[in-house]
Amino acid sequence: MNENRLADYLEHIHQAATDARSFVNGMSKEAFLDDKRTQRAVIMSLIVIGEAATKVMDGYSAFIQAHPEVPWRSMRNMRNRMAHGYFDINLDIVWETVQAWLPMLLERLPAVRRDAADDTPDCE
Repeated sequence: MNENRLADYLEHIHQAATDARSFVNGMSKEAFLDDKRTQRAVIMSLIVIGEAATKVMDGYSAFIQAHPEVPWRSMRNMRNRMAHGYFDINLDIVWETVQAWLPMLLERLPAVRRDAADDTPDCE
């Protein structure tokens, strides 16, 4: 791998998690379950998170091992479920993910991103 994209992938995870949270901000579960546009926006954000997590897992195994507090495999698995089982998506799980899991991920990401920045060689 020529180029270190780790910081980019972590930024994609952070941005998609932030987006997903903002899409449901102030919304009840019932409103979410009735709003197909918001559902699709959130699902796409979760797919982006999982895709970026997969790239990190595939290219930066030492970093993954150094950060077991990030649920890399769960992010990848959720992406695979959503991308390949689109018609079987459980919206209750999507809601729970956005309400419980993403805030936890967003709490942990700043330290993980700082560590990635510290490990990234300067490219000039």
